Amino acid sequence: MRTRTRIGSKPPVRRPTTKKPVRKAAKAPAAKRVAKPSPKSTVTRVATARPITKSWGEAGKALDGVRILDFTHVQSGPTCTQLLAWMGADVIKVERPGIGDITRGQLRDVPNADSLYFTMLNHNKRSITLDTKHAKGREILEALVKVCDVLVENFAPGVLDRMGLTFERIHQLNPRMVVASVKGFGPGPYEDCKVYENVAQCAGGAASTTGFDDGPPLVTGAQIGDSGTGLHLALGIVCALYQRHRTGRGQKVLAAMQDGVLNLCRVKLRDQQRLAAGALKEYPQYPHGKFGAAVPRSGNASGGGQPGWILKCKGWETDPNAYIYFITQAPVWGEICKVIGKEEWITHPDYATPEARLPRLKHIFDTVEQWTMTKDKFEAMDILNKYDIPCGPILSMEELASEPSLRASGTVVEVDHPTRGKYLSVGNPIKMSDSLSEVKRSPLLGEHTEEILQKVLGFSAKQIAELRSSGAIGGIDVKRPKEAAA
Repeated sequence: MRTRTRIGSKPPVRRPTTKKPVRKAAKAPAAKRVAKPSPKSTVTRVATARPITKSWGEAGKALDGVRILDFTHVQSGPTCTQLLAWMGADVIKVERPGIGDITRGQLRDVPNADSLYFTMLNHNKRSITLDTKHAKGREILEALVKVCDVLVENFAPGVLDRMGLTFERIHQLNPRMVVASVKGFGPGPYEDCKVYENVAQCAGGAASTTGFDDGPPLVTGAQIGDSGTGLHLALGIVCALYQRHRTGRGQKVLAAMQDGVLNLCRVKLRDQQRLAAGALKEYPQYPHGKFGAAVPRSGNASGGGQPGWILKCKGWETDPNAYIYFITQAPVWGEICKVIGKEEWITHPDYATPEARLPRLKHIFDTVEQWTMTKDKFEAMDILNKYDIPCGPILSMEELASEPSLRASGTVVEVDHPTRGKYLSVGNPIKMSDSLSEVKRSPLLGEHTEEILQKVLGFSAKQIAELRSSGAIGGIDVKRPKEAAA
């Protein structure tokens, strides 16, 4: 099943222009023509194609023509390669015969079917099974390196080198290949350590700044270590491909999970430096609590300059998500006071300015909460939005899964799978007007082995049969379901 997302967008109106005659310079002999950079600029521009005449969304996808050799597994790497596949890249996922990505069997909810853990991270990819320890398997691997643009891996440190695929060997086979890696840590004392999601959150500064001041560090429900780093790596890959147009060569791209988490926690590094100037007045510890040498946990306080907090709404006694996030934005302070029935606060010296309100934030939010508790979270949001007061309901996964607007935009999609049936997944979060996303189901283990050997590497049916009998690609021929060939 394919789910397509479109953005309503019209091409710009082209107005006729009057072209001035241009005198053509005499052409120099081809062998002597050398592009000279402008003395005023060191920037080398990439040649641009002429505007295409096809309708918007009918000119292919952004990464059409890019082929990726995918050695990733679990979450961080697959997040990266799935995003690139959604953008049109041909992602060839290399898996061990008979085993495959370990997540195929992790957290399995349907017997004898790939788990949601696997299916939701491997859409739009092709799967080839390959024994890279087998001599013929290594030959196939090197053949794939020669015809792919990018190799992506998130092995433990040193694994790729032990497979014989050092960066030097890869570039000997294919000087244009981009070699992209997710690792737990960058160069330093911990670079050889194995890292998973929550370890990355702890090592990157997220856990120490998440939670309440009187409680332990907490990890967040968002997968900022794995998926967050995968998204960083995808950007690095696209940049490397763009640079290759200019240099003609590939390069190494590294995204360390600690680095990625710290990048997402940059406001906390900002606050660490602000501590030298005194108390962080927007934090709930101010004015009665204490500040130590490190940025404290700040509960639900806003990370920006506009104070915010999570407040109870009607039904909170029985509904664990009957809450709303409320921000006391300075420009709409007067409207806030009117809505909650505290108009006297508009001019009162204890509340009239943001600075005056900072030591009284707890009392202010307690007062606002008395109002929100009389409304359900959606009623409160409707009222507050009329006055441009920033707020947002706490939405459960159940609510998000059934939200019509997310279905309509393709952010939540229903996918049909031949062995597990229909399931919900997150679609491409990036919407492009001329590169439309479609979510295709994840591949069965080794489903495209013969297809890749034939159409990408040019192997004959006889050669493939010999490879199968040798064990280099696994001994079982996976038959593609009828819907997959459509």
